[in-house]
Amino acid sequence: MLNLLRRPATLPAELETGLAELGLDGTQHVIVHASLKSFGTLEGGARAVVDTLAARTATLVAPSFTYNTLLRHATSPVHARFHRDSRVSRDIGRIPQTLVERSEALRSFHPTLSFVALGAEAERVVSSQTLASPYQPIGSLYDLDGYALMMGVDFGSNTSVHYGEHVAGMPLLTRYVPLGGGVLPTAFPNCSADFERLAPLVQARSARVGNANLQLYRVRDLVDATVSMLTRDPEALLCTYSSCRCQEVRRMVRANGLTPRPHGG
Repeated sequence: MLNLLRRPATLPAELETGLAELGLDGTQHVIVHASLKSFGTLEGGARAVVDTLAARTATLVAPSFTYNTLLRHATSPVHARFHRDSRVSRDIGRIPQTLVERSEALRSFHPTLSFVALGAEAERVVSSQTLASPYQPIGSLYDLDGYALMMGVDFGSNTSVHYGEHVAGMPLLTRYVPLGGGVLPTAFPNCSADFERLAPLVQARSARVGNANLQLYRVRDLVDATVSMLTRDPEALLCTYSSCRCQEVRRMVRANGLTPRPHGG
């Protein structure tokens, strides 16, 4: 009886229809944040999602983070090193991992916070990243008037907000990554647990595919809204969990305020 009530598998054609409803027609540059399981059962799985997205975008981007490389101190032991085909951290999702597995996709150099990109502006997006500005690929999408597509995930997955924090001048933490045979410092942000506070301030196009809600935002809207919110209240997106790194950032904000950074730097 339960099997009779179960929703049939979602077809890739339904996903294509949903993306068309959002206005994606193959000319846009899009960063995707997705949960495969949010669809229920999707015929073709992650590969079908990547294929459909690639056909409906000019450039397809995803975070491909590998958190097992991150070091808290310069003298911390190195347990993992990054290479082009390093597996994406499980909580980032199967869809970015599938994109990494596409041989024609490009991946940025950052051992912990890499981005993977496929399509017309892939080189521009991934080459913009630096250790001081690891979310700079979002800055490239800002310049390209790109979009952020949320597929069955909450706002905490929206990495464009972290770039907005960077531009607004939020203090960044110093962490370390193994790179080039040594260990180098990199900027690292506060957590994203309270990013949902920003959601009411930005407009999105919406569609539903299977069990998943899809929302499409302009990257410029996300970044500009983040800068505006933090200019008014620098602590607005910092969580209150006592053990979170947000508390270290909060102390830095209260001591020194914000130091706005130029877009693109």
